[in-house]
Amino acid sequence: MASFTRKAIMEAFLGLLEERPLSKITVKDIVEDCGINRNTFYYHFEDIPALVEAISREMVDRLIQDGTQIGSLEECLNVAIGFVLRYRRPALHIYCSANRDIYERYLMKMCDYVVRRMFDTAFDMSGMSELDREVLIQAHRCQCFGLFVEWLDGGLKDDFKASMLRLCELRRGTLERIVEQAGGKYTGQIQ
Repeated sequence: MASFTRKAIMEAFLGLLEERPLSKITVKDIVEDCGINRNTFYYHFEDIPALVEAISREMVDRLIQDGTQIGSLEECLNVAIGFVLRYRRPALHIYCSANRDIYERYLMKMCDYVVRRMFDTAFDMSGMSELDREVLIQAHRCQCFGLFVEWLDGGLKDDFKASMLRLCELRRGTLERIVEQAGGKYTGQIQ
């Protein structure tokens, strides 16, 4: 029952975030929406920021458990873009709130996951030093994160995906050369 109630609270909150900014949502709004009392809300969540964190963590964990194969920079960006677009309005409302740091922390975790999956799928990095591997992952994770923050700052405009795919076209072959220079091998997974 507790799991059902917790999920109902999260769904009610996401529904309210579709309609209005986070600063305009109260615990009273959430409990009225799901038909529970305030004590039940506080049994599951300390406050609204704890609810935001729980939802963010659960969404990223769901993405990670999905185990999607990511064999190219394009696929990497498609997974990340799809993740953000699935919850476009709530993402913007949380990002533009005082709880932005929570959203950014989980966005970074999502970027780390998709970048690592890309490298693990597309490259044999066994001949590469651990330092070089982590430097490459860090650089691409931070680039991915920066691109997403800029997209969020711009209000999640629709042209982002086309711009990112064009960037991938322009960079084609660059990542393969960098990995090979560091002692890794391209496995032929990137199309």
